[in-house]
Amino acid sequence: MKNILVTGGAGFIGSNLVKHLLTKYPDYTIINFDSLTYAGNLSNLSEAITHKNYHFVKGDITNEIEVDAVFEKYSIDTVLHLAAESHVDRSISNPMEFIKTNIIGTVVLLNSARKHWQDKQFKGCLFYHISTDEVYGSLDDTGLFEETTPYNPRSPYAASKASSDHIVRAYHHTYGLPIVVSNCSNNYGPYQFPEKLIPLFIHNIKNSIPLPVYGQGNQTRDWLYVGDHCNAIDLLMHKGCIGDTYNIGGHNEWKNIDLIHHVCSIMDVKLNRIAGESAKLITYVKDRAGHDMRYAIDASKIKNELNWVPNYTFESAIELTIDWYLNNTAWIANIINKEYQNYYKQQYELR
Repeated sequence: MKNILVTGGAGFIGSNLVKHLLTKYPDYTIINFDSLTYAGNLSNLSEAITHKNYHFVKGDITNEIEVDAVFEKYSIDTVLHLAAESHVDRSISNPMEFIKTNIIGTVVLLNSARKHWQDKQFKGCLFYHISTDEVYGSLDDTGLFEETTPYNPRSPYAASKASSDHIVRAYHHTYGLPIVVSNCSNNYGPYQFPEKLIPLFIHNIKNSIPLPVYGQGNQTRDWLYVGDHCNAIDLLMHKGCIGDTYNIGGHNEWKNIDLIHHVCSIMDVKLNRIAGESAKLITYVKDRAGHDMRYAIDASKIKNELNWVPNYTFESAIELTIDWYLNNTAWIANIINKEYQNYYKQQYELR
């Protein structure tokens, strides 16, 4: 039996993962534990309510009482820990929120897992910590991040995630807590909060709003479709080696400016615009403080050990992503006018 606690299950990756698990594993109990900060959107999971094995709990991972209560009520045996403050720009302006959620929240979860699982000597239990490639720092024009790459975080966000990675591993080595850690590249796909690059630019292009590009847009990122990431998480939850770390990447490097031009070209076609019209919206702005130049993932370990590779090509997945946002303009509008924050009251408090 698996009683899975998904922290941050109302966020972008979390909501996609919850739907993946509900569809694939009707015998598992899925508990979505989310504090519903600005990035938590329960309307992402409107269809999940119809599943009898789905439960939503509004709670804060930094609150020991709330975390202990969910472990006790649902006899949690598996934690998929995604809850995190994740926007680099926000970490620069308000690093303390990232320290609280990403570090303190992870420790609270680890302590509760250790307390509730130690009577069965951790048998059949797993604490899976989903992290980021930003913990590794920045690459030059060549090379890839490997699981053994030394950590060199360069933003408050990256430093908070690096700290939580180390703490999770420390609980494994010190207390024997069964853990898996994965570090993924930039995700994209449906339900991503529209402050992130791809959904922001799709929205701005559609509405002829300027496209702010940091510096000259030469920063390079590896892009991973969220559906492929969910498949990898599923695989590692079931077959990952306890105590190990796995890098998950899309084998898909793009300079920001090239990616933006590519999205502009697709949008011109879909919006019946003259070729090049959307690219005129590109506006170069002052670069982000401490902006890393290049991230690139070596995902050969998960491929060689577990036979995982992305199912989607970038060309197909970016089309799916753009189509989703163009067909769900009301979803973005509800975020902009903050109507999405009323969904919890409508679906839960008013029952």
